[in-house]
Amino acid sequence: MVSAPYLHDVTACFAERIGEGGLTKDAYARLLHGCGPALEQLRRARADGALPFLTLPSRRDDLGPLATLAARYRGAFDDVVVLGTGGSSLGGQAIAALADRGFGPPVGSPRVHFLDNVDPDTFQALFAAVDPARTGVFAISKSGGTAETLCQLAVVIDRLRAALGEDALKRHVAVMTEPKDSPLSRIAERFSLPHIDHDPGLGGRFSVLSTGMLPALLLGLDTAALRTGAAAVLEQALEAKDAAGAAPAVGAAIQVGLANERMVSQSVLMPYCDRLFWFARWYRQLWAESLGKEGNGTTPVDALGTVDQHSQLQLYLDGPADKLFTLVDAGMAEAGRPVDPDILDHPETGYLQGRTMGELFTAESRATAETLIGYGRPVRQIRVERLDEGTLGALFMHFMLETAIAAHLMGVNAYDQPAVEDGKRLTRRYLQGEGVS
Repeated sequence: MVSAPYLHDVTACFAERIGEGGLTKDAYARLLHGCGPALEQLRRARADGALPFLTLPSRRDDLGPLATLAARYRGAFDDVVVLGTGGSSLGGQAIAALADRGFGPPVGSPRVHFLDNVDPDTFQALFAAVDPARTGVFAISKSGGTAETLCQLAVVIDRLRAALGEDALKRHVAVMTEPKDSPLSRIAERFSLPHIDHDPGLGGRFSVLSTGMLPALLLGLDTAALRTGAAAVLEQALEAKDAAGAAPAVGAAIQVGLANERMVSQSVLMPYCDRLFWFARWYRQLWAESLGKEGNGTTPVDALGTVDQHSQLQLYLDGPADKLFTLVDAGMAEAGRPVDPDILDHPETGYLQGRTMGELFTAESRATAETLIGYGRPVRQIRVERLDEGTLGALFMHFMLETAIAAHLMGVNAYDQPAVEDGKRLTRRYLQGEGVS
């Protein structure tokens, strides 16, 4: 059997380890048994193509048009603006963080900017800072009717057309949307914009291995490795002899069991790695929008070690015992230069002398986990030896599968979001004449 490229340690989630805040083994066994049918549904869905996020890891045929567009953009532009919101943006941002830590892209790559909101001040600031002649745009909307993305694109097209002329738009703007009639596809047709098909069966929050590929290619990342890492987790989970051998099923049983048995209402994902900041934001949408239905679900919280030790940890330890903590260690222990003892020569800083920043990072992660456990808080730990395209792809697939299996245990549909449609309808009503105050 293929092994997953990470360690998934849930021992500190059980009552026998942490006391009354943990899950009992009987409750866990019942839920794990319920994961079996969920895994079988996923096997069937992969076989018949019903859930494209399960078939994407083994595909490469769809990458050709994206690679062609990325090569042209890399050669022509200094800046590329990715328009979209929710699942059309968060996955791409999580992938891009592997290559751009906030100080600029690798040599030979354009600066990639994700605009996922409709704050006019942000748009004004960005377009005051870029040269239209050296700027490309990629707009993503699965349905082709997302109000925010359409508004974004209309504003961008107006700016580019004024600066470069209408004929230049087809060289500067491309879209990704379903192959059907929609406002976005009509814009693409009107201005002869390149159109990358978005699989109609691929939900936005499960689309990272598709919508995130152009940002990855722009930044010189290995898209095949991303998908190979995802495939390893998928194979390991679906080929497991039973649910106990499938890490995503184990995670789903833990999450749902703690919610049902211990009233755990929040799921905190806290990576000790700056490059996983956007991954935690991606998880937040995936978990919330997939499971928050009909009174079900737990609230996902994105945190960052060590930063949130200084902002949230007091609450986590001494506040309500209503949280599950998932800490992610990205194998940083040996990274960084050792601290020069001559600089930190104070008696109180002896513990830092000769140690690397990575050792401090790792020690704080371990200390946080042990302290939470000591306070009886359920803690799951995920460890990778190093963070790269393969392990990031693996983490994406783990949490997509965990979410799908948790939805099965809760009895909800992971792939729709009916409640948010009410807000969309009201927005249209307000803009059609009822006024905006």
